[in-house]
Amino acid sequence: MSNLIEIRWHGRGGQGAKTASLLLADAAFNTGKYIQGFPEYGPERMGAPITAYNRISDEPITIHSNIYDPDYVVVVDDTLLDAVDVTAGLKESGAIIINTTQDAEFLKSKLNGYNGAIYKIDARKISVETLGKYFPNTPMLAAVVKVSQIMSDEAFLEDMIGSFKHKFAKKPEVIDGNMAALRMALEQVEKVN
Repeated sequence: MSNLIEIRWHGRGGQGAKTASLLLADAAFNTGKYIQGFPEYGPERMGAPITAYNRISDEPITIHSNIYDPDYVVVVDDTLLDAVDVTAGLKESGAIIINTTQDAEFLKSKLNGYNGAIYKIDARKISVETLGKYFPNTPMLAAVVKVSQIMSDEAFLEDMIGSFKHKFAKKPEVIDGNMAALRMALEQVEKVN
């Protein structure tokens, strides 16, 4: 499967990393891809480190294990840079995407000599500005789509409006804010090295 893309998400319980990985799987599926989206379960509790995964391919996926050598890593909470080896197995041909306001020098000092592409986004600022609260998963979802180019921005946004209408059927007032967060994140994710 030469076109297989593997993504590992690192977040903390309650930040929505699992939800974002499942939304990414749904969006990729809706563009005709074969997908897997799954969390790694452990002693989950609010604030504890969690891991979630995606596999996305144009061909059927026959692997059914955790992801040990991801193409992309998404770090939803930059405090995890001190707690978890987020670059473990990360391919240097891929990239790491971090929710942070830190500069390139600081990030490189935390990434165990990783020499691949490093991207950052201020998901806190985006979510507070568009949603009124801190929900980092929505901006991080858009950031990984932009960096990985799994699908076009247009296809992604079109799919997400449908997903949000379903997901937030009883709270339609949050749809516009979530869509604004996605659009802003697509524009603001930046390469730092």
